[in-house]
Amino acid sequence: MSKLTLVIPAKTESESLPDVLNEIKDLGHKIIVSLHKDDVLTINSIKNFDCHIVYQKNYGYGDALIHGINSVNTDFFCIFNADGSFDPSELKGMLKEIEKNDFIFASRYQKDSGSEDDTVITLVGNFIFTLIGKIFFRLPITDILYTYVLGRTESAKKLNLAQKDFTFCVELPIKAIRKKMRLLSTSAYERKRLAGKKKVSAFKDGFLILRHMIYLFFNK
Repeated sequence: MSKLTLVIPAKTESESLPDVLNEIKDLGHKIIVSLHKDDVLTINSIKNFDCHIVYQKNYGYGDALIHGINSVNTDFFCIFNADGSFDPSELKGMLKEIEKNDFIFASRYQKDSGSEDDTVITLVGNFIFTLIGKIFFRLPITDILYTYVLGRTESAKKLNLAQKDFTFCVELPIKAIRKKMRLLSTSAYERKRLAGKKKVSAFKDGFLILRHMIYLFFNK
């Protein structure tokens, strides 16, 4: 029986998600796809795949992940993108590291890592937010906005995660470190997305992330 569930948040990913599911279908892990019931194109595109669909009650990246993680019944879960940017071959190494940790954060900014999808704006923004995380929250991770995260399901459910948008990216590690959980970064390589458009707005979501980090700093 698999001890890992891949949680895939999917919003208008009908062009890429079938290819992603084809790539991971023989890994032996359970698969949860979390999306809104209105996303008919994406739902129809995966109807022939062996995966469990979870319908989120609201909208947003974080909301999809929270509903997906809450539906996991294996020991471990991994947030896995629907756009093909995550390399599934990296899961094996992450699973080895999780035995001594609560969460493993894949990083594009360590030795033997990189990205085909980063821009100057996202690179600078991520550097700033990661630095804020290190200085003000003592986060031991090197890529705070890259959500290729593998974790213990029990640990995640203790965090009472609530952020429905992309501020989920910083909520998870900050709440985890405050619970004295063990976090580790491992090297990863972000591939170019297969199709569709990015859902992140660099300036809008960057502002929301900064505002939420300030909120979390003053509300312990």
